[in-house]
Amino acid sequence: MSEETCPSCGGPLPSRPGRTGRTAVYCSASCRQRAYRVRQASTGGAPELIGDIQRRARELSPRPPEAFYSDVRDLSDSVGRLRRIARTALDAARIGAAGSEPLGNSEIVTPAAVTKSADIPAPTPSPTGARDETPDETRDGTRDEIRDGSGEDGTGSAADLVDAVRAGDEWTFAGLVEPHRRELQVHCYRMVGSYDDAEDLVQETLLRAWRGRQDFAGRASLRAWLYRIATNTCLDFLRRHSRRPRRYEPVPGMEHGSAEPPARVTWLQPYPDDLLAEVPSGAAGPDAAAVSRETVELVFLAAIQHLPPRQRAVLILRDVLGMPAGETAELLDLSVASVNSALQRARPTLRGHLPRQRSQWSRPARPTAEEEAILRRYLAVAERADVPAMAAMLSEDARLTMPPNPFWFVGRRAIIDFVAPAFDSTAPGYAGRWKMLPTRANRQPAAAGYLQRPGTTVYRAQMLDVLRIEGGRIVEITTFEPHLFPAFGLPLTV
Repeated sequence: MSEETCPSCGGPLPSRPGRTGRTAVYCSASCRQRAYRVRQASTGGAPELIGDIQRRARELSPRPPEAFYSDVRDLSDSVGRLRRIARTALDAARIGAAGSEPLGNSEIVTPAAVTKSADIPAPTPSPTGARDETPDETRDGTRDEIRDGSGEDGTGSAADLVDAVRAGDEWTFAGLVEPHRRELQVHCYRMVGSYDDAEDLVQETLLRAWRGRQDFAGRASLRAWLYRIATNTCLDFLRRHSRRPRRYEPVPGMEHGSAEPPARVTWLQPYPDDLLAEVPSGAAGPDAAAVSRETVELVFLAAIQHLPPRQRAVLILRDVLGMPAGETAELLDLSVASVNSALQRARPTLRGHLPRQRSQWSRPARPTAEEEAILRRYLAVAERADVPAMAAMLSEDARLTMPPNPFWFVGRRAIIDFVAPAFDSTAPGYAGRWKMLPTRANRQPAAAGYLQRPGTTVYRAQMLDVLRIEGGRIVEITTFEPHLFPAFGLPLTV
């Protein structure tokens, strides 16, 4: 294999002049997703995965760096999937040994369930008497699997799937639910806006599914059943953790700019693009929309946090995942009229918290050449500590926020006045020398910043800047703390 060949399509890899950090393995996100789907389809439960890992390990050899890195990355993905299956099976076994008691983080996240996690019930007439879609009429892959005799997840018939879920075998159950883990995590992330909380919530979703496996009757697909449990788990969490965005307030001694303070979402966290690539976006069903760029961007995530939990769930299920009103009503134990009413209230509230130019969501799924070029310039400017060049990259009304910290700046002048002393080696506020690595978060260009403080020799992880670019300028920078660097595959020191 050529060092410059995509292992998925065989085409040439894109040129990346001046780029540092990890080298591209695939020529595009679609090729990476295609390779992931092939690995998912070729490996079933734990025994098959173990065999696949053994084969891959035996075939490893120090080939040219590009090809060798591709092989190691594929092996790492398989090991990661086996680890997740093993974790789910271990939690299931512990629950059985403890008499169905919650374990680990689930006891902290939602100590007791408020909502039901049973199988999606048969549709009931709405109070208005209107007939909505029944499960076998839905358009997202969640129709009644028993009636047409088809199964999913490689288990044969739907009856076989029901038997496999209910069997009580931890490894079988873990192998069935693990392929849905990433899309469920993205769903939980969208509901709560926090990567850390989404990790806990998706784990609790699988624990609840295990405890309630006897309730799975196959009237809907396994994916729909898991989505119901995940949604209710998030609603339980949001009931117990009152989270309402507030406005930033002035910090004494800081010049924030003359504009109105932006909304402050202290729990907002970024989501790594590499993990979004693990959701096969070409498949039918909820995952087809689960990672669309416009609904994972930070500006959307922050705006949706203004909605009450039930309205948020309705909007995500209806407008983001494309579920019909009837199915959404069944999933949330609401009437169709209540779902439609909640959606009518949620849409204008959401639009009111989005930038005017972003009220219509039609963003490309892949980074544009312009965005890539601007990110490269941003990295170089930060490493050179070139304040005038950085100012030229910002729009006049650019915004900088740093969740969960209280610092905020609106306007080019306010931002530059804040960052300039940290770049000036003669100023009291000088921070040190910077090294920047490119990455991507929430389908947006991002820069991982490492700081070498005066008198030290190591660059240590300092912050992650996620950039929103409009019209060739940076219009928003959201700066996060570095504790999620490992989730992005980034080192903590350079």
